Amino acid sequence: MSTTLLVDGDIIAYKAATIAERAVNWGDGLWTLHAYEQDVANSCDQQILKLLDESGCDKIITCVSGKKNYRTEVAPYYKMNRAETRKPLLLGYARGYLMEKWEGQMTDGIEADDLLGILGSSDLDEYVIWSADKDLKTIPARHLLDGEIREIDEQEADYWFFLQTLMGDTTDGYNGCPTIGEKKANAILEEDCSWEAVVATFKKKGFSEELALENARLARILRDGEYNFDTGEVKLWLQ
Repeated sequence: MSTTLLVDGDIIAYKAATIAERAVNWGDGLWTLHAYEQDVANSCDQQILKLLDESGCDKIITCVSGKKNYRTEVAPYYKMNRAETRKPLLLGYARGYLMEKWEGQMTDGIEADDLLGILGSSDLDEYVIWSADKDLKTIPARHLLDGEIREIDEQEADYWFFLQTLMGDTTDGYNGCPTIGEKKANAILEEDCSWEAVVATFKKKGFSEELALENARLARILRDGEYNFDTGEVKLWLQ
């Protein structure tokens, strides 16, 4: 049976653009930074071909984040902590190269993660997801993990989703339930893996159910049925 590898193009592009950069010291205090497009293209190719080999898939779709992000409507502070971070010089070129060379798909309003989640959970026989981002474990689908394909069922995916909601993600700029780290979050969910347990934890710490819901909607990677490609509408968690 033909299978399609769904690749997180954001991660591939960022890595390729970053490692291609070279700093040059010209003396007298002058430094410049440069990168060659061919080096970026070669790195993208090498990463993709390695993943195809590991997965055994015969087709590929490379998912790239679109313009805008619906999560900023949920919470304007989402990823604002990255606003001043310099992006690699040829990140735009890398994204464009993946779109053209490696069957790129992009949907405005949602992230690459969401596109991976929507497609990957729509047909477990057809798709295999690859991403270095642990957030994708919140998707019930087949995943390429450490060179092997493993299926994450809905129960396990929900566990990772609730865990992410409780812990937050400082990389993306949301905090989860303050004072709840990975160890405490795991202990809570091992006893009761439910949305009610998540809400109860927020309330126990003096925070509202609304804050729990906001964090959940930021943490939620979209699954099949949670996005309408015709209208661009997102079905938010518990909406």
